[in-house]
Amino acid sequence: MSVTITHDHAQNRFEIYVGSEVAGHSEYLESDGIRTFHHTVTLPKFRGRGLAAALTEYALDDTRTQGLRLVPACWFVRDFIEATGDRYSDLVLE
Repeated sequence: MSVTITHDHAQNRFEIYVGSEVAGHSEYLESDGIRTFHHTVTLPKFRGRGLAAALTEYALDDTRTQGLRLVPACWFVRDFIEATGDRYSDLVLE
């Protein structure tokens, strides 16, 4: 099945689909050029496939493209950034 990632601006979240089903999402708050990622979820039947990592990578790449900084309040986003070395560290507010 195909995997698609979208950005739902109205809901302040990125969504990942497997086929036509929402498999997970990453929620954020945005203010003054800062995205605070506070919750990332993969639905139980889709876990173990690396979908949360793909979703997070997409969300962080979009954050960079938009010229925004970020606060990784969500433990998954924080751990993902740490695991990628310096790839996203420039986006993180200290």
